[in-house]
Amino acid sequence: MQRRTAFGHTARVSADLSRSPQERALRHVESQSSGGPLDPGLRLTMNLHPDRLAGDRLILLKLAEDGVYHSQFVTGTSNGGLTAYPGGDRWRWESRIFGGAYDDAPVQERPVYGALNYRRAPAGGAPRFGSAHFRLTAETLPRATFCYPDSSAEPSDFGVAHRFSLIEAAEVDGHDALDGHIEAQIHGPVRLDRHVEALVLDPSYRGTPVEAAARLLPCPVEWHAGFRLTVAELRRHPEYRGQEYVDLGAEIAADGRLDPRIIGDAARTGRHDQQDLKKVWHCLARFGSPPHSDDPLSR
Repeated sequence: MQRRTAFGHTARVSADLSRSPQERALRHVESQSSGGPLDPGLRLTMNLHPDRLAGDRLILLKLAEDGVYHSQFVTGTSNGGLTAYPGGDRWRWESRIFGGAYDDAPVQERPVYGALNYRRAPAGGAPRFGSAHFRLTAETLPRATFCYPDSSAEPSDFGVAHRFSLIEAAEVDGHDALDGHIEAQIHGPVRLDRHVEALVLDPSYRGTPVEAAARLLPCPVEWHAGFRLTVAELRRHPEYRGQEYVDLGAEIAADGRLDPRIIGDAARTGRHDQQDLKKVWHCLARFGSPPHSDDPLSR
């Protein structure tokens, strides 16, 4: 049968697709959205810490093996809160945002999360979740839904690709790059060989097992300018996340500086609380971020 999709395109769809949880979720968010169309030149990004482990293996090796980016409902891992189970916070947030579309769906059907890189930042749209990011193709924009602030804050402002007014709301709030991201939920599979333009890494991983693992992925590898923060600069900002995280950052620093690889090395020792290291990362991401540039990233 022919019908007009949620994004204004005429398409032939089966009755099964029209009743899919993805389609119901998109329709529900569309009904709560307003504004004009999103700039098709913007990109969705999915930030991550590329040196973290999935079991006893680098997460990039697991991704290379699977070829698909899974949600935390499938993986049981997250760079934010881990509440993806029936009745957990993530489950409740999704039920509210998507009108219950995924309540009874298999976990493999649920969306994966990213951000709209509306600032066109070299480090991606949501650096609070990691120094690296997958930059997705334009094809993923029409099957994404958006909210501001992010889903953990019970947002009331939503968007889809052809009804989008969230950038104005984010810019009015004036938050920094860590807190001002526009969350995106991508419905349907994200395959690394078809839906990813590049994995963009911090240069601290050049020549490391992280780079070697990244080269196994079926997508190009690029590099941004790099996160760097001296301990001296870190000590100037105890109010940002707390003095204890400044002290921890100074403890794990190498040669008086922090970068993503140094924090990742500390995370894998098992000697430090992961939530504490996350706060150290926030300090690095906030005060040691790469300069913004409109030049193409180096390959």
